[in-house]
Amino acid sequence: MDYNWFKEAGYGMMLHWGLYSLLGGEYKGRRVRDYAEWIQSYFQIPVSEYEKLASAFNPLEFNAEDYCTLAVECGMKYIVITTKHHDGFAMFHSEVDKFNVYDSTPFHRDVLKEFAEACKKYNLKLGIYYSQDLDWHHPHGGGYLSNHMGNSGTTWDNSWDFSGEKNFDICFEEKIIPQVKEIMTNYGEIALAWFDVPMTIKPWQSEMIYNTVRELQPDCLINSRLGNGKYDYVSLGDNEIPEKFEIRDESLIDYNDIGGFKPSPYGLYETAATLNDTWGFSYYDTNWKSSQTVAEYRKHLNSLGINYLINIGPDPLGRIPVQALEILRNAK
Repeated sequence: MDYNWFKEAGYGMMLHWGLYSLLGGEYKGRRVRDYAEWIQSYFQIPVSEYEKLASAFNPLEFNAEDYCTLAVECGMKYIVITTKHHDGFAMFHSEVDKFNVYDSTPFHRDVLKEFAEACKKYNLKLGIYYSQDLDWHHPHGGGYLSNHMGNSGTTWDNSWDFSGEKNFDICFEEKIIPQVKEIMTNYGEIALAWFDVPMTIKPWQSEMIYNTVRELQPDCLINSRLGNGKYDYVSLGDNEIPEKFEIRDESLIDYNDIGGFKPSPYGLYETAATLNDTWGFSYYDTNWKSSQTVAEYRKHLNSLGINYLINIGPDPLGRIPVQALEILRNAK
């Protein structure tokens, strides 16, 4: 497995983009508490209503090359694209579920395909974010065992539409594993698989995803948020900037790493971080980090051997927010 590229990369770009970007953290005159991409759960928006956003999703200003050229300009070596967040909407052409950017929107383009082509053109490693446990669009999406724990919405699962008995195994077999196979088969080289919040997923399911990725993409690195101790590299906590970095058993456990913590087998670590207070686009979140802060965080993390994966939340038209553009260009 080729993992040296990750160790040497130091700096990457993450994108949280989907239907939630249309709402921008606001719904019927109210605002979410923090993460804009959690808006469906925060306001318990019914699936039947949330699906209507797809008819308005037509980001005509989107150009994958804009993100890749910015990444190259800033010295980034890889990009991680959201392929499916917790709302269950796929940003690629999925044959498994028509709730996707190609089949359900007037945009009718495969965002992941365009990023794959652009990353190849600009010699950037392509990574994918995929929510392998939570899925608010599927009646048996995960999270229902963890509603005693806090989150950025109201419940981890979609309990406002689907309140009956649930079995994540059904969602896993019908949607999760088939879509992972699609992604790993149809888009060329995938260098990195970024999974998230393993609340319900069982050890055998984590192992199946891990083995599926490894079989279809032998050099793809898998992050620790897959769950149940199956990973190649460690994702630290959101926005975690440790003063020093000492690997200690159980030292980094949080809800994103249920199943226990062990050091990365390849010595690979990463902090994913926001430029303001949210991952998805927000109309009103103006608490932007300064370019100096971003530069200092990058230098500090890299000195500890930790990659800095900085997030952009594209707006509804597919554009890079001007504030994000200016911060990153000046963070050198």
